[in-house]
Parts: sequence; C-alpha cells; structure tokens
Amino acid sequence: MSRRIKRMNPKPRSRDERDDSRPHQARGAKKAGPRSGGKPPRFAGERAERRAPERAERRPPKAAQERPVPEKPVEALLPTKVQTVKVTADENNMRVDRFLEARFPGLSFSHIQRVVRKGELRVDGKRVDSKDRLEEGQSVRIPPLKLDAPKVVGELSEAAQKTLKALKEMTIFEDDDVLVLNKPAGLAVQGGSGMTRHIDQMLEVMRDAKGQKPRLVHRIDRETSGCLLIAKTRFAASHLTGAFRSRSARKVYWALVPGLPKPKQGRISTFLAKEESEDDTIMRIAQHGDEGASHAVTYYAVVETAGNKLTWVSLKPVTGRTHQLRAHMAHIGHPIVGDPKYFNIENWQLPGGLQNRLHLLARRIVIPHPRGGVIDATAPLPPHMQQSWNLLGLDASRFDPIENAPEE
Repeated sequence: MSRRIKRMNPKPRSRDERDDSRPHQARGAKKAGPRSGGKPPRFAGERAERRAPERAERRPPKAAQERPVPEKPVEALLPTKVQTVKVTADENNMRVDRFLEARFPGLSFSHIQRVVRKGELRVDGKRVDSKDRLEEGQSVRIPPLKLDAPKVVGELSEAAQKTLKALKEMTIFEDDDVLVLNKPAGLAVQGGSGMTRHIDQMLEVMRDAKGQKPRLVHRIDRETSGCLLIAKTRFAASHLTGAFRSRSARKVYWALVPGLPKPKQGRISTFLAKEESEDDTIMRIAQHGDEGASHAVTYYAVVETAGNKLTWVSLKPVTGRTHQLRAHMAHIGHPIVGDPKYFNIENWQLPGGLQNRLHLLARRIVIPHPRGGVIDATAPLPPHMQQSWNLLGLDASRFDPIENAPEE
C-alpha cells in the first residue's frame, strides 16, 4: 500500500504579490472590466469575497473582446457500416469518448457510452472503457453510428419548460460559450442503469437551432454538490477539455471528516485502481505497476474544527481520478462523513442533528475562458451541509488555507 503525506511549506509571499493574486470582483450587476495579463489567478482573494454565497466572474482581456475567435464547425459523415481508423498525432492521449465526440460532432453522450459499453467499438481489436486513452497509430474499429434527431425549435412542452427553469435556478454563470451549474446533491451528472433524470438528459431542452446541445466537460459524483462546468459550443468544449487535460483548471472542494488530520496541511499521493464486484465499484489503493493503476495527488488543509470529533477540510485535487478525494481521505483515516462507499470507521456515531449524507462540495472552479480571461465560480453549501455547519458552529466565511497548496 502506498501512502505518502507531506507537509505543505509554502514560500511566504510579499504584500505586493498577495495583492496581485486577488481576482477582481465586480460589485454591480455588470461583469468585471478588462484586466491585463492572461494567467489564471491563484486561489487567493479577500475575505469579504468569501462571504458571498454564490460567486462567478469572467474577465476577458480587451483583445479578446475586440477579436472573438469564431467557432469553426466540424462536419463529419457518420459511418453507415463498420470502419477502421487510425489515431492521429493530434488525438494522442485523447479519451475514447472524447475521440468519438471530436470525430463525429452531434453524437449524444448516451449513444457514445452505449457503443463502448457493448464492445462495438474496439481498439487494436480489444474492448475498451470510455475513459481509456488512445495512442497515436492505434486502430479504432467504429460501428455504424447515428445522430439523435434534432428537435424542432419551437414552443417547449410543459415538462421541458420545468426542466429549463430548474437548470436556470442552478445556474451560477452563463454566457454564449459556457455554463456553470450548482448541481444539487442526489442529481446524477450522466445516465446509468435505471437512471431517468440526470444533467446530461436535462440539457436536451437547451438544444440550439442546429440541434446542438450543451456538452459535459467534466463530472462530479451523484451525491457531491457544487460547481459543474458545461460547454455550450463545440469551440468551448474543445478548449475547456484541453484545460482539464493540461491541468489549467483549478478546483477546490469542501468536506467534513471525523477526527483531526495530522499534519493540518499536507499532500496525499497514491495509486488508485478500480475494483469491481457484482454489487459495487470502488477505487482501491494500488501499487505502481498494478493493472489499471493511476497516480493520484490531492492537497488538503484543515479549515476549522468542531471539538475533536469533526473537522472541516478543504481539498485541492491535482489529478482527476474517479472517487479520488473520497478514497484519499479514507486512506489517511479520515473518510468523508456520509460516504456510503468509503466511510469505514467501526462503531462511529453520527452526531445528533447531522444528516447521514455525503458531506462533499465542489466549492470552486477557476479555469481559463475559451475566448480569453478567466471563469471563477463558487457554489454555496448545500442544505444538508449548511445545516451541519450551523449545528457545529462552523463559519463558512473563514479564510481557506488551501490557496497555499502548490499547483503541480
């Protein structure tokens, strides 16, 4: 078992550096004005900004405002019979599902998942998972594909209007290219066995006149609430997925855990591998070289404690593995409260008044905007976590020390 925790020892910054790192926050109804420089900000900001329950901003530079990059439509004929194609240099290290999305724009997420799950798509003659990454020169067998029939633009049905209203109520930030939702806990991002309502299905009501619907560019677990980034155009999808791939996106999560992690700030570095059974799938701590094992790195910091029984921690994932934060916190002996898969402390009693639900929030996301500037969105505590914060006397406006974590 690999377990490595290191103390964070950030280099002190001068006052000028701290001032420069603070993202500008618009106080009026209008968006923040232009700002020089193209680098996304570090996780720093004035405490007054932290007290806002919801926050999102975009700061496009002047050049981006004057010369917006036009979307370049990609046209591709869908195969009507089985065909085999080679992975190009530009497609090297691309995920299987992203490969299909890029080659055949307009394919629905559910259709892509279906052909991969059924084994109709093969790489070098072998079955693959949609998250597997391709290598230049590999042969990909592609089955016959079909686009979902575009819906006629017109009046929405009553059910569709309710869905659209629900999406608008979740919206933290929106412009012509990007949508950031505050996904509620319990609502899945994508479909699965017996799943009838999920974000990907709800986005059907936002199809444009060309039949294109907004695209998921990353995912969070069903029981995790908070910031979910969605691309409204192919152009935005390409840039945002690239930002995640190059680790230009910065994410912060909040969680409630039992006990007090020591040291109070540290780095968790392990290998994770998927372990499947008839009833469940979990990520286990693995060794380097194990089949399917991927390196995972998380920074954590204690924000505030409630006695010695519970601690509010802030988490910053460097990598983006399945269940990474949940598996990592369980690995160091502080599983997230309410986690049905990874909470493994025997005879531990949940304090009275707290709900036995996953206490994990995708608190903040900072990512370069496809047309320049930065998207900076913050989600409030979901109701069950707000109730816990109130009962435990935790102050959600406290300074978040995770900003001092290195950015690998």
